[in-house]
Amino acid sequence: MSTKDADREQGNAFLPRFDAQGLAGAIVQDETTGEVLMFAFMDQEALDATRATGFAHFHSRSRGKLWKKGETSGHLLEVKAMLVDCDQDAFVLKVRPHGPACHTGERSCFYRRLGPDGLTRLD
Repeated sequence: MSTKDADREQGNAFLPRFDAQGLAGAIVQDETTGEVLMFAFMDQEALDATRATGFAHFHSRSRGKLWKKGETSGHLLEVKAMLVDCDQDAFVLKVRPHGPACHTGERSCFYRRLGPDGLTRLD
């Protein structure tokens, strides 16, 4: 294991690692309930903007650019804590949501369960 890998995996240095497209996955979780609200991708620009503003920013693959969650709807995600996995290529954002997290208007993007007969809505 290289010194940089050891620092990344066990040290205190923040050394985020992005994939070949420059992206890392981010799970967004309600800070109070622990509910998973959404999943998105972050690039360095989104990570920097999130850290600078305290509000969640992501890389929109469909738009090909930086996206501040809630920039048009007003349903911002206020970041209260950010967890980093062991090899620093995935993040968990603990947030205080200011409205629904899903673009459909649902509180969470994960509002359906997959069963033997397809998808059923969660209550």
